[in-house]
Amino acid sequence: MAIQRQTDPSDLWRAIIQAGGIQPYIDAQLAERGFLVARRETDGLSERELADYKKSLKAEAQERARLRREAWAAYRAEHIVHLGDGVYWNDEPGPDKWDLPNAEERAAENELPPLDSPRQLADALGLTIPQLRWLAFHREAATRIHYRRFTIPKRDGSERAIWAPMPRLKRAQHWILRNVAEKLPVHGAVHGFVAGRSILSNASAHHDPKVAVRIDLKDFFPTVTLRRVKGLFRKAGYREHVATLLALICTESPREIVQNEGATYYVALGPRCLPQGAPTSPALTNALCLRLDRRLSGLARRQGWRYTRYADDLTFSRPSDFGGPPAIGKLLGSVRRIVEAEGFAVHDGKTAIRRRGGRQAITGLVVNGDRPPRATREFKRNLRAAIHNLESGRATPEAEPPQVLVGRAAFVAMSDPALGLSLLDRLSRATERDGSGDDSRSEPPRPES
Repeated sequence: MAIQRQTDPSDLWRAIIQAGGIQPYIDAQLAERGFLVARRETDGLSERELADYKKSLKAEAQERARLRREAWAAYRAEHIVHLGDGVYWNDEPGPDKWDLPNAEERAAENELPPLDSPRQLADALGLTIPQLRWLAFHREAATRIHYRRFTIPKRDGSERAIWAPMPRLKRAQHWILRNVAEKLPVHGAVHGFVAGRSILSNASAHHDPKVAVRIDLKDFFPTVTLRRVKGLFRKAGYREHVATLLALICTESPREIVQNEGATYYVALGPRCLPQGAPTSPALTNALCLRLDRRLSGLARRQGWRYTRYADDLTFSRPSDFGGPPAIGKLLGSVRRIVEAEGFAVHDGKTAIRRRGGRQAITGLVVNGDRPPRATREFKRNLRAAIHNLESGRATPEAEPPQVLVGRAAFVAMSDPALGLSLLDRLSRATERDGSGDDSRSEPPRPES
């Protein structure tokens, strides 16, 4: 008996839909292929007739099971089905009670791409449905994850863990960054990871302050959980299915690497949150902090302060010509209440108050006096010394590599173009001479403030 097999899952699923569902499709295929057996009473059958009847039923059952497996594979190729432990998912289309009314209009107002289904999202990301499910799937304990871990040093000597996405996830996150996250509204006081703004624009907003107050938010990215990210996407105009998938792609649980019987496990230590290292994390926090920035900006304006935020650094400054003593205690108390009401926490050990008479640095740039923001004298002196050692061949193995010095010279050039370009020119000539500039693709870290 010849059997026609449909190997393409998409074609098969379309055939199932046309048939009215999986069960009608299976029954139609059994009849078409001669496997469907008409049921009858067996009392009057001879032994041979009974044996043939049972054989036919068995063949029908086997073919029914095979068709059901094919249909289920086709279903999984076109549906998400399941996204892991603790993640709610329902493949049924239609609005959810938590969706915004007229959600599509909100997305259009934000100039976001129309993504009305998992299939549309998969197509936009250049993925199949199974690949989309694979990127978004959550496991409490996994033998493989979509991130690699490395550390960078902090100013206090400890290490900061960075979880960098693997290439396929990174491509998906970059698409979300360019097409969704960067189009969400952010407050004018934000200077970190916003086009046309930088640490220089952040520092320039606090020119020549009487007093400057720097407040750090504790565990900034880990505080932004899957639930908050999903809520942000829903508020932007996406419905339940798409918002869930977008949030899962942009988050991951903080994990501990555990070795057990020769196998490596990545064990979740808490809920999924924004990873430090994902390209989408800064832009999503900027959008999610819109109300926080509005409230802090309004507070600053009422109390006579200027306010900006660069990632997790909040800066308040009192203009030098502002009369009356600055009520710093009142400011700190008000900021704490607003920050905690918005779901964040103040890192008490990193609050810094800088008054006139001492050096006032904001995001690494000195803002004292009438001069524009600039790198510190120590920073420029150390950089000149390092370049001189490189030029004279006295650089030690422990010295910073040339590509890092290039990054530091570019940092100087941002606020002092003449000096910075001069240092970059010296570096270029020095590295050309000894051939040490081959690793120019490495991106040096930004100097700490």
